[in-house]
Amino acid sequence: MKIDLIIILIVLFCALLGATGQIFFKLASEKFGFSISGIFLNYKFLIGITLYGLSAILFVWSLRHGNLSVLYPLIATSYIWVALFAYFLLGEPFPWFKWIGILMIILGIGIVVR
Repeated sequence: MKIDLIIILIVLFCALLGATGQIFFKLASEKFGFSISGIFLNYKFLIGITLYGLSAILFVWSLRHGNLSVLYPLIATSYIWVALFAYFLLGEPFPWFKWIGILMIILGIGIVVR
């Protein structure tokens, strides 16, 4: 089955949405509590859930138009987004070996998706 470029771009967007959701989860964790108010009044958590859920819905829709074995490896780009967002938005360290890891992810995706 040939997968259209638009489906690949949608799946890459899903990875970006999921990674953004993860950043909101991290931000929400500062005030997160296992209570009704701790969950439903934490707007950062709710934003994270929304982005993560939208990502899942779009991904499932994309699977109607392509093979799971081709599209799912593209979700691994979320690791790249999370690492970059964590560095630029959260000030987390980004040593040289993380760059090596990102390069390996990109190479791995390129090999699997071919």
